[in-house]
Amino acid sequence: MNPRKILHIDMDAFYASVEQRDDASLRGRPVVVAWRGARSVVCAASYEARRFGVRSAMPALRAERLCPDAIFVPPDFPRYKAASRQIRDIFLSHTDLVEPVSLDEAYLDVTVPKIASPSATATAEAIRTRIREETQLTASAGVAPNKFIAKIASDWNKPDGVFVVKPTQVQAFLTPLPVARIPGVGKVMQAKLADMGIATVGDLRAFSLQDLQQRFGSFGVSLHRRARGIDERPVEPDQPVQSISAEDTFATDLPLGELEPHIRRIAEKAWTATRRTDRVGRTIVLKLKTAQFRILTRSFTPESPPVSLEAFTAIALSLLARVELPESTRYRLVGVGLSGFRERDEVAMQAALFDGDRAGGTHALVHEESSGKP
Repeated sequence: MNPRKILHIDMDAFYASVEQRDDASLRGRPVVVAWRGARSVVCAASYEARRFGVRSAMPALRAERLCPDAIFVPPDFPRYKAASRQIRDIFLSHTDLVEPVSLDEAYLDVTVPKIASPSATATAEAIRTRIREETQLTASAGVAPNKFIAKIASDWNKPDGVFVVKPTQVQAFLTPLPVARIPGVGKVMQAKLADMGIATVGDLRAFSLQDLQQRFGSFGVSLHRRARGIDERPVEPDQPVQSISAEDTFATDLPLGELEPHIRRIAEKAWTATRRTDRVGRTIVLKLKTAQFRILTRSFTPESPPVSLEAFTAIALSLLARVELPESTRYRLVGVGLSGFRERDEVAMQAALFDGDRAGGTHALVHEESSGKP
């Protein structure tokens, strides 16, 4: 069987690039997409700001120290989403097999493209050209026989570049790479691998499946496969929504008793987002982060999904009673969300079954679960 042809398209400094595109005064200048303030984090940084070490998810105060001349721009997600929709339409003109990862990146399977093309590389170039012409933004692309390699390759010639790894080149490409390039290998795992004398993918490849599995369980199996460039995951278009949530970080830490108005406000945001999907969420989730960065989640699954903002908010507020930390505890973040999404027709059918049970004198059980023990 011929190998698949997979693209990973990654927009270059997407949010910051949209800001520079729409405001000529920002072009060529260090732009940081973030709110100013002690609790804010960087959403994106232009390449001019990245030269100073500014990176996404960095505290905004640190970004300001690294780049005093940075121009801070508050994020405008509706504009970013509009640009993302334009780009996705371009993807879909070449293949139906498009798997969005976020607003600014996606996998495409172009093994059998809609538009006749001599190669996957030519398809990647055609897509990048259209993105540049139609949105005035640039994208980088990785071309490879699977998602794992394509993801790494898309970062190789950034910004505004293409990197191709042919099936015959996979082993040579992977061998010198640091193990940190493998998804899931963070600093803790890097240290464990270093203790085994493993610094590169080539080093990792020298270990047997049995040895890695004994040391790291199922993740050892993944390490063994990735070290050999094996990734059989298909590109999965239009994956169903699994969860929707909204959260907010406060300017100052708050006690539990002062969280209600914030929960109401954030619940409304999350509920509004759920109205844009045809699926129904059944489990209500409350997330809290203490001043010491400890994360707690409490969840509740009623027998019937909430059908109004009021019902959703009431359940979210009721979960506060299950937070059993000392009254002196203060909180820096609160989030509210829905998970356990299912099709509306399926939920309606189940509700009808429950109604029939109740008519016969049988009561449906309410499932309640809690994670993040206090």
